[in-house]
Amino acid sequence: MLRYLTAGETHGKCLTAIIEGMPSGVNIDIEKINEALAARQRGHGRGGRMLIERDTAEILSGVRGGVTLGGPIALRIENKDWKNWSEIMGTEESNGKRAVECPRPGHADLAGGMKYNHRDFRNVLERASARETAARVAVGAVVKQLLESFGITFGRRVVNIGEIYDGGGEPDAEFYERVKASPVGFGSAEREKEAMEYIDKIKAAGESIGGVVEIRAFNVPAGLGSYVHYDRKLDANIAFGVMSVQAIKGVEIGMGFNVSSNCGSKVHDCIVYDGAYHRATNNAGGIEGGMSNGEPIIVRAAMKPIPTLYNPLDTVNISDKSPVKASVERSDACAVPACSVVVEAAVAFEIAKAFLDKFGGDCMADIKASYEAYNERIKKF
Repeated sequence: MLRYLTAGETHGKCLTAIIEGMPSGVNIDIEKINEALAARQRGHGRGGRMLIERDTAEILSGVRGGVTLGGPIALRIENKDWKNWSEIMGTEESNGKRAVECPRPGHADLAGGMKYNHRDFRNVLERASARETAARVAVGAVVKQLLESFGITFGRRVVNIGEIYDGGGEPDAEFYERVKASPVGFGSAEREKEAMEYIDKIKAAGESIGGVVEIRAFNVPAGLGSYVHYDRKLDANIAFGVMSVQAIKGVEIGMGFNVSSNCGSKVHDCIVYDGAYHRATNNAGGIEGGMSNGEPIIVRAAMKPIPTLYNPLDTVNISDKSPVKASVERSDACAVPACSVVVEAAVAFEIAKAFLDKFGGDCMADIKASYEAYNERIKKF
């Protein structure tokens, strides 16, 4: 089974990830990993940390000559800011400076401190930080290269930042190229300017803002996932993967919550046959009964505003229980475009996992044989 683990703290030496279950024979281009990492760091409204880090990945194991070996793949991303934190975050000795005793509203600080018995909340925030998502983006960039071998591709976009909505039209290849070049992840140049001005006003007010991102997966074959057990449903696993991303508070697939305000004839997709089965519409977002149905998979995720505010909220000092203002760590006013990169990685991983569950083998030759045999059977269905 395909799975991964990440390790590392936001101001530690590095972030690491280990991917287990990748078959042998997958061509891996490290530049595609680094491109994804660079995309995660871009976006209007990002904070000072992005001026320090220039993330690149190092493959430590599991790949030889640009091809996977079938064993665990180990990835490393250096934290450039470690040099400024080595005495504070050392694994063997620490000077105890920069302790955090005032939990920040909206963060994991207080609940994490209670759970793990940390009275210095730095022990919580260092791991709970969204810096960890760099490792997840690297993992997603690896598994996407497996899926690309079977024609499965992805497109990401920002639907809205706060009250500013993209008006770039129906996504196509040209649309996604505009999105990649946009500092706010929009397809519309006019709305892009509005969004940037809006973020600047939010930042000047000492506030932060969230938004909605959308991921589409194309050419996903019908039949990934399953209806027979709850933990094999593709939409359930995608929702789990996306909700595990820091700051995500809601996930929709297809029409999402809009299904609750429309009658059945406006929700369900008619089935047509023109030599192959298709849906006349795609309100289901490419998934029915926990399985991909052959249409593009459409996932949207709602990101809350970054909770660290330069006009900090009220909290409590746990040492004397006195009311204080929350501490301020370096922060972003808006990280929604970066979030779209992270969510894309999360969706890609869940689709790759379901793909290998369906067609899996120890090497690409076996997977391709299984995939081709399945397609031949489906053509006759």
